[in-house]
Amino acid sequence: MTRVLLVPPDTRPPTMDLPVQLARMTGAEVRVPPSAALPDFFTPGDTGALGAWLRAGVADADVLVVCLETLCLGGMIPARRVSDPLSGALERLAILAELKAAHPALRIYAFGVIVRVAHDNDPHEEKAYYGQWGRELRAYSTTFDRHARHGAAERAALDAARAAVPADILADWVGTRERNRALHLAALDLLAGGVLSHLCLTLDDTTPYGLAAFDRRLLEARADALGVWDRLDVYPGADEVPCALLARALRPEEVPVWVRFSGLGGAGTEMLYEDRPAGELVRAHLRAAGCRLADSVQEAAFVLAVNTPGTRQAHRQPDFATVDTPHRHLPAFVDALRADLRAGRAVSVADIAYPNGAEARLWTLMQGLPLAELAGFSAWNTAGNTLGSAVAFGKLAPLVTDRAAQAEALLARIADDVLYQGEVRPLVRERLGSPSPFDLGEQRADAEAALRELLPPRVQAVWDAHFAGRGLSLELGEPHLAWPRLFTGVVPLKVTEAVSGGS
Repeated sequence: MTRVLLVPPDTRPPTMDLPVQLARMTGAEVRVPPSAALPDFFTPGDTGALGAWLRAGVADADVLVVCLETLCLGGMIPARRVSDPLSGALERLAILAELKAAHPALRIYAFGVIVRVAHDNDPHEEKAYYGQWGRELRAYSTTFDRHARHGAAERAALDAARAAVPADILADWVGTRERNRALHLAALDLLAGGVLSHLCLTLDDTTPYGLAAFDRRLLEARADALGVWDRLDVYPGADEVPCALLARALRPEEVPVWVRFSGLGGAGTEMLYEDRPAGELVRAHLRAAGCRLADSVQEAAFVLAVNTPGTRQAHRQPDFATVDTPHRHLPAFVDALRADLRAGRAVSVADIAYPNGAEARLWTLMQGLPLAELAGFSAWNTAGNTLGSAVAFGKLAPLVTDRAAQAEALLARIADDVLYQGEVRPLVRERLGSPSPFDLGEQRADAEAALRELLPPRVQAVWDAHFAGRGLSLELGEPHLAWPRLFTGVVPLKVTEAVSGGS
């Protein structure tokens, strides 16, 4: 049995629970640190306790999957907020070289997130001043990168954007980015030195122009100099990377994948939170998990079925301007998935038509499919988060030894991505009178009461329609929120082998 120690970016279900479920369905084991050591929303984790946990557990581990921000700065969100000096972060990073020296056979897969330029003025996921100055900082980010690429013609715009932000705030914001970039440069050195088996440096909520793109180019230049591209991926993503690296660790060989888009032009469609079209995004996520495009469906290890928008993602559905357009044909897409399943192919569905939840029309059409026979399903958050999760499901499908664990992982994604994000969350938001997206405050209890009312019947209905009668049993816990906001729900469920053939 392969044993994996995972230091996740945070404690949300897709970043911590899903990797555990994916491992369990293959007979592997993923251990995570005690909750007291991990970050809680924007409260940093205990980096000292995390280092001690790694040292204590590494002796019988085969693989480490480590979020650099959690290990070195207390978490993916805290890394954008804490004022820890670079020297402290590098001291914490050094534990990876220490563990590799003591255990040469250990495989260490690490990932870091290039600091995003947030689309929203969120005072919790960013430093507090971002709530007031987010718009101006975004403008500076764009003009800085435009000037870096295009030179003097952009100078006046850059000067104006710089002048619009208080100097101390701009210096602090840029300094945080520079510290985190230096951490990633140090990780590249560990990769070059053989400490890391693979490194992913991802871009969260990125755009074609901005400081994240500027950082990416600097990191790529260093990778060129070090000659490490055979073990490095730099691409748009973040929360899905634990699953991608787990798939790479548990099934190291490269596998061919047939990508089936919902529209013939799906590869060229535009995403809201990524700097490249869907087809290039798919290629990047395949490579990160140790996959490649297949030359034919017959050659493929699995089918990655990608529901793309007609031309561009949109925030609210239905959107008939850019998503649900004649540029794709969902009934034909679903017909093709049915044929793939009948042919015995492993099919993992990535629904990226809209961010932050499944497309209602696709879900309606999929009711005629044997959903419990899917290798995987994902439709959450950004297109990158969705793709990385779906690819991990597909790559690990041939390794499944525990069908109850596979059903649990699949149902958990449906419960979150379709039923919570796509159906229940909008209902709760409306019931509460459209509360702040950043902090529910005293409305959290009312929100969780609504979840307990609305969500379990929907999960049970999907179970009864698609999973019952397969010798498995479902136990549902009480849904709640991961953080004091509606963005992330937690739907506790457990699937086990039935004691006697029922459901």
